[in-house]
Amino acid sequence: MPDISKSGILFAIKKVDDPNLNKDLLILNSIKNFDLKGNNLTVELSLSIPQPAVTDDLKNKISETLKKEFPNLKEVKLNIQTKVTAHQDKRKEALLPGVKNTIAVASGKGGVGKSTVAANLAVALARDGANVGLIDADIYGPSIPLMLGIKERPKVYQKNDKMVLVPLENYGVKVISIGFLVDDNAPVIWRGPMASGALKQFMSDVDWGDLDYLVYDMPPGTGDIQLTLVQTVPLTGAVIVTTPQEISLIDARKALKMFTKVNVPVLGVVENMSYFIAPDTGKKYDIFGTGGGLKISEELNVPFFGGIPIDPRIRIGGDNGVPIVFDIPDSENTEIIMDISRKLAEQVSIRNLSASSKVEILLGDDE
Repeated sequence: MPDISKSGILFAIKKVDDPNLNKDLLILNSIKNFDLKGNNLTVELSLSIPQPAVTDDLKNKISETLKKEFPNLKEVKLNIQTKVTAHQDKRKEALLPGVKNTIAVASGKGGVGKSTVAANLAVALARDGANVGLIDADIYGPSIPLMLGIKERPKVYQKNDKMVLVPLENYGVKVISIGFLVDDNAPVIWRGPMASGALKQFMSDVDWGDLDYLVYDMPPGTGDIQLTLVQTVPLTGAVIVTTPQEISLIDARKALKMFTKVNVPVLGVVENMSYFIAPDTGKKYDIFGTGGGLKISEELNVPFFGGIPIDPRIRIGGDNGVPIVFDIPDSENTEIIMDISRKLAEQVSIRNLSASSKVEILLGDDE
C-alpha cells in the first residue's frame, strides 16, 4: 500500500465526485490530522462548506475513495468540521474586529427586489449555521425592519466614552437600520454626508460581536453611500441583483462596473423575478423576459448564482416580516434561495483562499 500522507489523502479526496465538495476549496490545511492504526485510518477534516452539506453520502464517498486509493485500508473514520474563511484585511479588522466577511448586496436601480434578496440571503446563511449580521444601508428607504419583523428600538450602552448600539436580532440575524431610530412615517431628509456618517456609525458604533458574514443591503445606484462603504471598510465582495429585462440589466452593469473600479470583487449575480409558475396550470411565464442575469454574468465574467421566481409567498413573507426561507423551509423557492446562499458562501471561500499568501492552493509538501 502506498505511504499515507496528508498530500496523498488530499489527492484522493480531490477525486471525490460530489456537488457539495468544491475542489477549489480543498487545500493541504483542510486535513487537520490523520491517524493510522494497523489498517484503520482516522482523518480529521476542516472543510469550507455549510454544515448541512456534510451528509452521510459525502462521508461514504470520501471513505470509499480513500479505500480505493489505499487498498489495504479496512476502515476509514472521518471527523469533519466546517469553517467559514475570513477576509484578511487590516483596515477591516481594525473597524470590525469580530467580522470575518463583509458582503454588499447591490443593484443599479430600485424595484428589483434587492432588499428581499438581502434579507432572505442573510436568513439562509444563518439557517446553515453561520453567524450573520445585516446592515440596512438604504438610509433613505429602510425596509429591512419590516421584512424581518422587528419593531423594537436598539439598546445603547457606554463604552470608553462612546455610546454603542446593540443590534436587534430575529431569525438568527443581527440587524441595524436607520428605521429603528426614526419614526415610521418620518422621511429621512439628509444630505449625502449625513447619510454616509450614519452608515459609518453602523459599523464603528455597533456591538456586532463575532460574525461570519456582515451583509449590507445597499441603496440603489452608485452614489455617496456606496462610495462611503467601499472607502470605509474593505468589502469581501458584492452581489448584484437584477431582473431579466434589459432596462434592469443596463443599471446592473453600471453597479457591477462601479465595484470593479473600486477593486471590490463581484462574487456573483442573482436574477430576481425570473419567471412565474401559474399555480393552477403549472405553466411558466417569463413576465420580465428571460436569461438576463445569466447573460450579464457571462458578459462580465462573474458567477451566476441563480434565478428566484415570482412567488406571492415571497412578497407576503416580506410584508409580514417572516422571510420565506424561515416561514416555508421546505418550499421549492426556499431551496433555490438556500442554494444561492451556499454558492455565495462558496465564492467567499474561494476568494479568501486565493487571496491568501499563507495557504497553498495547489498540492504542496507535507509539513
